[in-house]
Amino acid sequence: MRIVSLVPALTEMLYAIGAGPRVVGVSSYDRFPDAVRALPSVGGLLDPDYERIVTLRPDLVISYGSQVELERRLGLAGVQVFSYRHRDLASVNDTLLTLGQLTGQETRARQEVARLTGTLDAIRRRVAGRRRPRTLIVFGRDADQLRGLYVSGGTGFVHDLVRVAGGDNVFGAVNRESLQPSLESLLAIAPEVIVELHASGEPSPAVRAREQNVWTRLSAIPAVKTNRIHLLYGAYLTIPGPRLGDAAEALARAIHPDAFAATR
Repeated sequence: MRIVSLVPALTEMLYAIGAGPRVVGVSSYDRFPDAVRALPSVGGLLDPDYERIVTLRPDLVISYGSQVELERRLGLAGVQVFSYRHRDLASVNDTLLTLGQLTGQETRARQEVARLTGTLDAIRRRVAGRRRPRTLIVFGRDADQLRGLYVSGGTGFVHDLVRVAGGDNVFGAVNRESLQPSLESLLAIAPEVIVELHASGEPSPAVRAREQNVWTRLSAIPAVKTNRIHLLYGAYLTIPGPRLGDAAEALARAIHPDAFAATR
């Protein structure tokens, strides 16, 4: 089987269940594991390269559910397509099992689901019984500014990870995966912990400090008063794949540092 994956999260899953050697093309956003960097790039969400994809003679193409035209053309060409849309944390396990069935790697897929489930359960136990602080998860904002804010709403895998990590998402009642709140709404909702998730690599200490200091504009917010503002870096934090256990632990360490005081 020859596989082309346009979804970085599912590329990671394929490698995790032992189907990595069958991947012959990836999206322009794939960076993990290192082996994908040597593979042909076939575009991304908005610019999939159909000609490039069919040149790779795939038996299976993994696409985003929004890539309707690409999926139509591949179907006409007789190429099997797995159309993916990310949802909640439970869907990660479902997707792993589906990929296992599609690639004949059912046993490895079940093992990976067990590993990920065990990791998340261990984190739940670590923070069990502790008060859940009101937590704001920030996906993005303008550099050096409290503008262009995107934060987690009450649906999606990031919201679920906050629950695993022992936090209470301040926008958990909003039935959306993300939203753009006003500064006034942030003052009103008064988060006790603020966690920013940056898909980029770790910046210099000076840049980190400067970005953290932008929150001093909202000094009335409890998280700012107590300096509970955490900037986390790494693509693994925002990719719903096999590394979600690492993401959950990073969140838990930010929300409940005392629960991890005796470890690294």
